[in-house]
Amino acid sequence: MIRNFFKNIGPGPLVAAAFIGPGTVTVCTLAGVNFGYALLWAMVLSVLATIVLQEMAARLGIVSQKGLSEVIRLEIKHPALRGFAILLILSAIVIGNAAYEAGNISGGALGMQTLFGNPIIELGTLKLNIMSLIIGFVAFVLLYIGNYKVLEKALVFLVILMSIAFLTTAIITKPNLIQIVKSIVIPKFPEGSILTIIALIGTTVVPYNLFLHASLAKTKWKDKSDLGFAKKDTIVAVVLGGIVSMCIIISASSITDIEISNASDLAKGLEPLFGAYAKYFLAIGLFAAGITSAITAPLAAAFVASGCLGWSTNLKSVKFRAVWMFILGLGVLFSTIGFKSIEIIKFAQVANGMLLPVIAGFLLWVMNRSSVLGTYKNSKLQNVFGIVILVITIFLGVKGVLSVFKLI
Repeated sequence: MIRNFFKNIGPGPLVAAAFIGPGTVTVCTLAGVNFGYALLWAMVLSVLATIVLQEMAARLGIVSQKGLSEVIRLEIKHPALRGFAILLILSAIVIGNAAYEAGNISGGALGMQTLFGNPIIELGTLKLNIMSLIIGFVAFVLLYIGNYKVLEKALVFLVILMSIAFLTTAIITKPNLIQIVKSIVIPKFPEGSILTIIALIGTTVVPYNLFLHASLAKTKWKDKSDLGFAKKDTIVAVVLGGIVSMCIIISASSITDIEISNASDLAKGLEPLFGAYAKYFLAIGLFAAGITSAITAPLAAAFVASGCLGWSTNLKSVKFRAVWMFILGLGVLFSTIGFKSIEIIKFAQVANGMLLPVIAGFLLWVMNRSSVLGTYKNSKLQNVFGIVILVITIFLGVKGVLSVFKLI
């Protein structure tokens, strides 16, 4: 039974790998440091919303054997509307992922620096971070091989490594279990927490993951009888990802007397309280989070661009490779020259939370089209869940914009 389960592991772990990047680690760290356990309920809400939307994306990919951006391009008949939709998706996902990539690589490098120090090469006035170059090289090799099974196995291993690392870090901090359960069940909105709540949702229910999941699901599964495997795969991976994110919040909640702005500070803060072991576990988790997202972000951008522009989505096609090489190259460049990514990551997470209603709206519209899905289109219950998620994301997005401009 276990062997059969592992045989049918699909894109779920890749989706989990994509949403638990350094951005997630940073946002969850800040949520824990600033608000303790109070925002754990937001992570539970995010996980439920992610399961609902990612299941739809996987079903769309398997039944239609097309990616989400490809379906949107084919199903929107009005030229002006189609052009606007494609422009919106391309700018949001491709440009957004280029911004994320520097953070992904920098985050993975932070993890390696905690373990091995911070070697720098100086070329005149230019300083190059060796750890960023190593992570960029590993991501390049795995993507260039262009073999889905190799990519899948590498990312499943890294996700398991990351999960064990963050879970162990949380256990070391000896959390208050009763308080954790209360915080999961009872929603609280501490003063100044709304942008952090939006960021937690934006970093978990990632718009580009909806495109990535549909494209990878059609690569993994070709038959409608595989829909059951896809559903289990999604639920297990997303729940595991949610637990990892909650472990980071719990770990960060134990720190009260040190200025924390990123996960590297969290590692330093844990050391005097819980010994060097906590620091090392966190560093391994951060490295795994960085390298998995450094692989999935360029991959998602390539799938989106190829689907929007009608190119081949073969992992070895020249245009497909050109897109992920561009995204990865930008990420390596900005990370290597020491471009400060923490503020960009935080901004991008909030922007994602506001972009999500648009992409979720597209997905819901497509999932109700008989011309695409036939009898596999959304049921009434699935639509109810989808609409509830859409309303919540719109509400939080509007509230976030008003908060930024200090109108509430």
